[in-house]
Amino acid sequence: MNKHVLIVGGGIIGLCIAYYCSSKGHRVTLVERGGPDRDGCSFVNAGMVVPSHFVPLASPGMVQVGLRWMWNPESPFYVKPRFSVDLLDWSWKFYRAATQAHVDRTAPRLRDLHLASRACFKEWAGTWGSDLDLAEQGLLALCNTERGLEDEARTAALAERLGIQAEVLTPTATAELEPSLRMAIAGSVYFPLDCHLTPSRLMAVLTREVERAGVQLSYGTGVSGWRSTGTRIDAVRTNRADVGELRADEYVVCAGVWSTNIVRDLGLRIPMQAGKGYSLTLERLPSLPRICAILSEARVAVTPMGSGLRFGGTMELTDIDEGINPARVRGIVKSVPRYYPDVTPVHFEQATVRSGLRPCSPDGLPFIGRVSRYTNLSVATGHAMVGVSLGPITGKLMAEILSDEPPSCSLEGLSPDRYA
Repeated sequence: MNKHVLIVGGGIIGLCIAYYCSSKGHRVTLVERGGPDRDGCSFVNAGMVVPSHFVPLASPGMVQVGLRWMWNPESPFYVKPRFSVDLLDWSWKFYRAATQAHVDRTAPRLRDLHLASRACFKEWAGTWGSDLDLAEQGLLALCNTERGLEDEARTAALAERLGIQAEVLTPTATAELEPSLRMAIAGSVYFPLDCHLTPSRLMAVLTREVERAGVQLSYGTGVSGWRSTGTRIDAVRTNRADVGELRADEYVVCAGVWSTNIVRDLGLRIPMQAGKGYSLTLERLPSLPRICAILSEARVAVTPMGSGLRFGGTMELTDIDEGINPARVRGIVKSVPRYYPDVTPVHFEQATVRSGLRPCSPDGLPFIGRVSRYTNLSVATGHAMVGVSLGPITGKLMAEILSDEPPSCSLEGLSPDRYA
């Protein structure tokens, strides 16, 4: 039965849900608080499709690393000083989840989600071709210390056990993959299944396709409340007098870190923290890499995008604050020459600097599915650094759920109610 689906949030997740719901014949309305020229995570990210990222953020050692880094504003991880009950609660839940048992349990699920999402991207590339410009050239995890290489080699071994190709390379073998670059590294790990693209192009193509499918996009439209009767949502209230209330058969909240506040009035608890990340995009460099990369010890992502090169990184646990912290930017700039000696701080003087708030769950897994309290309300958020990579499969899964079809991937451990 075709339904009217109302989607709250027009980032990568919202557009993917709109695309797959409309392809199943549903009537779709999408409301987005920003305008058509909005920014944020879906646009400023590193544009990576990463089956290699099967280890959840909550994993052994992350608490110790975080404690070591958190007092240095230029480090890869930083906590903005503030007293927050929500932050304390999230931190405790993160600590409880950061175990080897959690990684062993969740890594196969994340692998399956990433591979299924990669298959969606491949299908899109076959349909949209150069408009999407999906580069299936793999990813290099570059290490400039022997210890870093040992850590990445352990990840590579786990990847192989999970059926994800990974190859530990010497500096010479790495240079054969990137002959135009000078690198100062102890070695690397190559993940051939990973891909990259340009986020703004992806968002433009998805917007075009959902509009062609008849999805109604309402920009500059925020959610101010809900109207419900018992266990059913009757309408969503908007902040626009000319729009007022919107009614639908099904409601999906996928507004990133803003989702927590949007559903709070309904008595729902979706614990998330904003993990602010920064991207710096350079133009007119003398040479560009062919393959996207992770600067392993620095936790910086590097992606060629057309004639430019984007560096993205840092995890700054903050409140909803999209401002630019110069110390965080300095941390990225200082780290790059340790891997690419020919890319100096001078090159970054004309860089385009942007920030985005990643929605981070305590256990490193997204929230995907229906909530138990309301029969027609679903949540899809909490993807942290892999929103682009998991966007298509999230959209496909939500369309299957709303169509009362069996999901094509397991939803075990992804329930929005798991912290209720």
